[in-house]
Amino acid sequence: MRRLRLSVRLLACLALVASACSKAPQQLIPESENRASRIFLATEAKGPLALHAFLEQFPKGADLHVHLSGAVYAESFIRDAGEDGLCVDPAALKFAKPPCKGKLIPATQLSGNMTSASQVLYDRLIDAFSMRSFVPTTAFSGHDQFFSTFDRFEGLSSKHIGEWVDEVAPDRDEVRTAEAQRNQLEHCGTAQAVPACHVEIRYIYQILRGFPPEQVFAQTLLGFETIQQTIDAHEPGFVGINFVMPEDGYVSMHDYTLQMKMLDYLHSVYPRVPITLHAGELAPGLVPPEGLRFHIRQAVELGHAQRIGHGVDVMYEDDFKGLLKELAQKHVMVEINLSSNEGILGIEGDDHPFPLYRSVHVPVALSTDDEGVSRIEITHEYVRAAIDYHLTYHDLKQIARTGMEHNFLPGDSLWAAQDLFTNAAAPCKGQTMGADNPSSACKSFLDNNQKAAAQWELERRFRVFEAPF
Repeated sequence: MRRLRLSVRLLACLALVASACSKAPQQLIPESENRASRIFLATEAKGPLALHAFLEQFPKGADLHVHLSGAVYAESFIRDAGEDGLCVDPAALKFAKPPCKGKLIPATQLSGNMTSASQVLYDRLIDAFSMRSFVPTTAFSGHDQFFSTFDRFEGLSSKHIGEWVDEVAPDRDEVRTAEAQRNQLEHCGTAQAVPACHVEIRYIYQILRGFPPEQVFAQTLLGFETIQQTIDAHEPGFVGINFVMPEDGYVSMHDYTLQMKMLDYLHSVYPRVPITLHAGELAPGLVPPEGLRFHIRQAVELGHAQRIGHGVDVMYEDDFKGLLKELAQKHVMVEINLSSNEGILGIEGDDHPFPLYRSVHVPVALSTDDEGVSRIEITHEYVRAAIDYHLTYHDLKQIARTGMEHNFLPGDSLWAAQDLFTNAAAPCKGQTMGADNPSSACKSFLDNNQKAAAQWELERRFRVFEAPF
């Protein structure tokens, strides 16, 4: 019945915006894209595996919602634990500090030539550190399993951050150190440089929302000041701020409005600091009904969020039609995390608002959230979206472009109008997007605007991808 009610509400909302949808501007699609689209359709008909192979090389723009500790696969954490001399608690299925006495087992035993008993423990650890093989029970849901994983691999040395950043490709010094380690691992700047060197990484400063108000405010103030200094120094590193930890936790729910007011004040002091917020990562039954009614709206109107992480409960917010209209008019992008939402909230398919956001022109982009815990990667999310929501090749390009449009890189956009990828900004108007030799005016514009340069590079990669078709 719940799915039926939601579907009825969805259809009612779609009826309200049908006229707006019909007015969407028409774009002249290049023949290379038409050919790629035909290949995409033929490949999709062959099934998910063929589609994954096709989309693996498809330029996917930006993965804007990634938690580093949740993005690393369990196998890497177990290897690092051995290097750090940590122990494994086989009962609690978590790492422990040495000495490895009693029931504690040296993590080094879980590498090399393992015994059959060690292999069993190794497999159990991977299952405990991720959603692999997880089956919900009455007392332990997917939500509980997902968030419990982060406590299990604590104790690892920060010296591995560079490796973890490398795998998915802190104070400001940690960012510099991590980038240096990553560049060394990938041999960037040398003849042996790996393709991952071409992946640019920026960082979101996270605030732990589950702590007392004075601690949350202090963390938030430090975050704003850190990002402001990065902006003023024109350095790579932290580009925005976010609140993390389960949104349904007691403190997170109790202090939600207070925390948004903190952001409202600090935004007035640091107006140039970009904000993205986890909001609406909730579902009926997870919290009381009143807890579903205001988080996304307050994140936008009080918290000044330019992007919303998850946004799953939007249809349960007060005046959801007005909220959707506001999100579209303000160009607030929603970071869509399909696998994460299924694993944590049990929300998938027709119960997910992803197609609703698209139908009313709220900008959306696909992201992974915690790919190591979910045991997926960004191509998997594109395949899932294409199959579950019958997306076209053109739809996928628009989603990739939207992610690049809403990254927090400094500078102007390549496009003349926000979220409308038809006409380039004046300096590059009339140019072939992504061409190797832009005009002098366009090149000067790209050199002085990091966002536009990244978007130009995405267009270049689209051209390279589509050329063989």
